[in-house]
This record gives sequence, structure tokens and C-alpha cells, in this order.
Amino acid sequence: MNRTRLIKHLKAHGCHFVREGKKHSLWLSPAAEYPIAVPRHRQIDSRTALSICKQLGVPEPTGDK
Repeated sequence: MNRTRLIKHLKAHGCHFVREGKKHSLWLSPAAEYPIAVPRHRQIDSRTALSICKQLGVPEPTGDK
């Protein structure tokens, strides 16, 4: 999955950016208790994207191509 697409999906579901790390960005949703790391790679493995969404309490993205 393209990182830009994942970020748009997270924003659409109420998540917001917290801060940049060395290799990851930290994102938080109203449903999550703590920030979740999103890797700063152009392509993110679909399993990783699903895990990020699950941890943030966001529905999984559709059509990962």
C-alpha cells in the first residue's frame, strides 16, 4: 500500500499526526490510548497497514493496490 494513501485513510477517520521520529511518524486516533508508529517508506506492506489500522481503531482500507 502506498504510504500517502494510508495517511489519507487515517486522516479521513479522525486520526491526527503527533510527531516525527527517526524512521517513523507517530499518529493518534480518538480511540487509541497511545500513538502508533507509521513507517516512512513509500510502500507499506498490506499486513503492516492492517495492523496500524487495527491498533488505531480505524476500519481497514479497501483496495490495497
